[in-house]
Amino acid sequence: MSLPAAKPADGAALFRQQCATCHTTNASDPARQGPTLFNIVGREAGTIEGFRYSAGFATAKFKWDEQKLDEWLTNPQAMIPGAVMAYRQPKSEIRMAIVSYLKELH
Repeated sequence: MSLPAAKPADGAALFRQQCATCHTTNASDPARQGPTLFNIVGREAGTIEGFRYSAGFATAKFKWDEQKLDEWLTNPQAMIPGAVMAYRQPKSEIRMAIVSYLKELH
């Protein structure tokens, strides 16, 4: 008897469990400890109007894409020295599920 294939990770559920304490996914919601992640893919890093970013974001000259989000979730402080975000996710399948969910937010 063979085991059924593993279900892919649910990005929305993972986001709610691991990210929603600090981030929202609605443009109309007030910012929490982190900025809203609505429409993050394609956005210039550190540019949400009215959100106070850490100093490292002043020199972050890139747009968020899958690769940058994966790098960020792996180790925010290595990507942007002085970043405040303490969350790190060592498992690539979890990072990819969260990134796939973020790509859907438009």
